[in-house]
Formats: sequence, C-alpha cells, structure tokens
Amino acid sequence: MVSIDELKKISSQVRRDIIRMVSGAKSGHPGGSMSSTDFLTALYFGGVMKHDPATWTRSGKGQDVFILSAGHLSPVYYSLLARAGYFPVAELATFRKFGTRLQGHPSTETNLPGVFQPSGSLGQGLSVAAGTALGKKLDKDENLVYVLMGDGESEEGQIWEAAMFCSHQKIDNLIAITDWNMQQIDGNVDNIAGLGNLEGKWKSFGWEVLTCNGHDFNEILTAFAEAKGLAGKGKPIMILMHSDMGHGVDFMAGTNEWHGKAPSPELAEKALAQIEETLGDY
Repeated sequence: MVSIDELKKISSQVRRDIIRMVSGAKSGHPGGSMSSTDFLTALYFGGVMKHDPATWTRSGKGQDVFILSAGHLSPVYYSLLARAGYFPVAELATFRKFGTRLQGHPSTETNLPGVFQPSGSLGQGLSVAAGTALGKKLDKDENLVYVLMGDGESEEGQIWEAAMFCSHQKIDNLIAITDWNMQQIDGNVDNIAGLGNLEGKWKSFGWEVLTCNGHDFNEILTAFAEAKGLAGKGKPIMILMHSDMGHGVDFMAGTNEWHGKAPSPELAEKALAQIEETLGDY
C-alpha cells in the first residue's frame, strides 16, 4: 500500500500514458479511461486488491481477480498493469499497433499478463465476474472478484440479468464498480436511455450499494474498505463512482466528445502540459 500522495503521482502518470498512447495510435478511448484512473489506481496500488505480477496466472487462484467489462477503457488498464510490473512500461508505445499485445480491447490471445478475460462487447463483464466469483466460492478460495462497468454500458440488458443472478446466488465475494461519469458515445447518459435512480435500481436488485467521489482518494479508499467489509455477508456489492469523463484535462472534461477520439499531436501536447510527469514517460 502506498500513500495518498503516491497514489496521486501514479494517477498523474497514468493519465499521461493514456494521452500519449491514444494520440500515438491515432485511435482509442481517452475520456472514460481518464474518468476511471483514480479509483483504478487505488485498486491496484492502494492496498485494496490482492495481486502479484510475479505469481499471476489467468486461473486467478490465490489472488483477487479484476475483470474490465468496459473493454474500450484499455488505455488505463494497460498503463496500470505496466506500472504495476506485469509487463515492461516501454511496451505501452505499441498500443494499437500491428502485432501488439496491447490491442484496442483486451485480448487473452496475446497472453498479456494481468488480463483475465477478453472484453469489448459491452454488458458481458458482470456475467464473467459472477461466474468467476462463484467458482472461487465453490473452490473455497476466499479471495475477491472486482469488475468495472460503465454507466452507458449499464443500459445493456445482460447487466441486469447478471445482477439478478448474483443476488439470487448470494455471490458476496463480488465487488462491482460503475464509472458514473454520465457520458456515453452519443451524449449524456440521461438523454440516451436514462438510468434514473441508479443507486435505487441496484438496491432493488438485492445488492449492497455504496457511492463516492471517484476522484477523491480518501473517499475511494474508504469505499473500498467498506465494500470489503461487506463481503461474505450474503449480498454482492456495487460501488457507484461519481466521476468526470476526461478528468485532468480542461478541454476533455465533462463531455462525451473525447469518449472515443484521439487528440491531435498539438492537442496532446496541450493536454500533457496540464498533467504532471511523475514517474517518467515511456
């Protein structure tokens, strides 16, 4: 576990990685990657998730498991895995390049360490996480399963089928996270299909529900600690992370414009000027 000051430094560098990766590839999804950077940094570096790149296997035995349901958020995922030591940081420069292990959406075909499940078709990750968590219970493995979904993704029907299954089966070793930035590719989430009272919905499906500011490390760590304290008590857990799409760059923040668009080299430099280099660029 590292200090909050260190977490801030890591998240700053991760945001720089995201901008450089997407700009260098001329494609990718910076907006949601940057809105989820802080709480995923806390998950991987804040002493929340039990993981070790030196002993990692795709079976997940003996460690916690993280499933990225919103696979288009691969830039933040790859940066965190590299910075945590799963593969060389220099490999981030190959993002979306021909033959790379760092494909636009995570793949297991390339045998990239740290990736448990390929993802990209939205709405499927919670089902995968439910099966993984149920498998751990059957194996008497006391470790946890984490899964990250988007709020736009939560318009998918499969999410709610899985939500019912998790509650009915009392899958209480599962901690789900929603990046609640209120933006999706076509605009504001409320204007597309509308999630309504998202907290109330999850509670009505039989889940324990926590909410917090997804950019405040004190709140994030408190929420994760509370969620882990609720594990094993008969209900799956959801953390709704209030976040800001494109957080950290003024012209990207709070808009869906950068959901899936790469900044030009000039705009990338403008963005990087707002984000401190703390660990060294790749």
